[in-house]
Amino acid sequence: MTLRRTLIAGAAAFGLGLTDEQADACMVYLVELEKWNRKFNLTAIRDGREIVTKHFIDSFSYLRGFKPRPGMTLLDMGSGAGFPALPIKIAAPALSVIMVESVRKKGTFLRHIIRTLRLEGVEVLDARTDALLPEHHARYNVVTARAFADMGTALKEGSLFLKPGGLMILSRGPAETVSDDTVAEQGMLVKARHEIILPGSGDPRALWVFQKKD
Repeated sequence: MTLRRTLIAGAAAFGLGLTDEQADACMVYLVELEKWNRKFNLTAIRDGREIVTKHFIDSFSYLRGFKPRPGMTLLDMGSGAGFPALPIKIAAPALSVIMVESVRKKGTFLRHIIRTLRLEGVEVLDARTDALLPEHHARYNVVTARAFADMGTALKEGSLFLKPGGLMILSRGPAETVSDDTVAEQGMLVKARHEIILPGSGDPRALWVFQKKD
């Protein structure tokens, strides 16, 4: 199966029907990532098929946790090479997306992809999440994080940015957990936990959906 077909099939497994334009955008993104990765080491995964399954399709899995709608705002903590934020943005263009990334070379790459794909309604902040100004507090409908510390730390930082009723979505290994007390201390509750087998790789994932109390 070609990489494009693998991508489309993986997205479909999470209920996403990618258009030709969206699939093309992901393929351009993949080519640029592979090119930049030779010089800047943006991801440890080098194989194109693994990038599709473990980065792109894994990013699409976050959409099991919420339903995008016009006017919805999403903040992604520690965006790295753009996962999951950019594949989510490509699949759900009506979302307004803020990516927070403190490593300059990664921020430069993210802006390059935004320009190359002519994405609108997406911004990169060159900062640590814990250094964001209070203007970002209680502002977002959804907060995502991928390779960002442990769940307790992610909840502590991410909850600050959520509006009441907002959702924080974390993808983790199946064995990782977080205590009820830790969740409650951040004014959050567990809304859902989805067990996922990643299409194309067979890797197990647990998608946690936390909601900020009103």
